[in-house]
Amino acid sequence: MTRIVIRATMILAAVALASTAEAKGCLKGAAVGGIAGHMAGHGILGAAAGCAVGRHEANKRDKADKAARQGDQGAGAR
Repeated sequence: MTRIVIRATMILAAVALASTAEAKGCLKGAAVGGIAGHMAGHGILGAAAGCAVGRHEANKRDKADKAARQGDQGAGAR
């Protein structure tokens, strides 16, 4: 029980210190990864990996959205 409280405190502190720009995608990925990692016995590693994957997916989505907006602006200029 004490280990769970310590881990939760560490995760909450990390989330509180993270900037919103960098947290995009990380929080959802960390939650999913933490749960999956917990089931495998590696909650912290799962949360870290989930954060990295979530951030990567958010970056891909942002890049695709930016490309779509630029495509829409180019079509409207004709």
